[in-house]
Amino acid sequence: MKNPRDIIRRPIITEQSTEMMEQGKYVFDVDVRANKVEIKQAIESIFEGVKVSKVNTIQVRPKKKRYGRYTGYTAKRKKAIITLAEGSKAIEIFES
Repeated sequence: MKNPRDIIRRPIITEQSTEMMEQGKYVFDVDVRANKVEIKQAIESIFEGVKVSKVNTIQVRPKKKRYGRYTGYTAKRKKAIITLAEGSKAIEIFES
């Protein structure tokens, strides 16, 4: 089994994702090769007491970028939207 910290890279904090947190949905940047079952197991093992009910994944395509005369592409990545089960405790992303 893969290390859960290698599957879940970082939380994505945007205005839209913070509004989704009120509904019990959290957005994470995950490994491109990870599937939904691995993502669910990784979230439940990293955050104690959290029960995941649903996982939605989104493939973000690379975009063409240019810097002066040099052109290239941004990295391909994958986002996962995690929906927590009813009665599950919230994920503490903003720890003090």
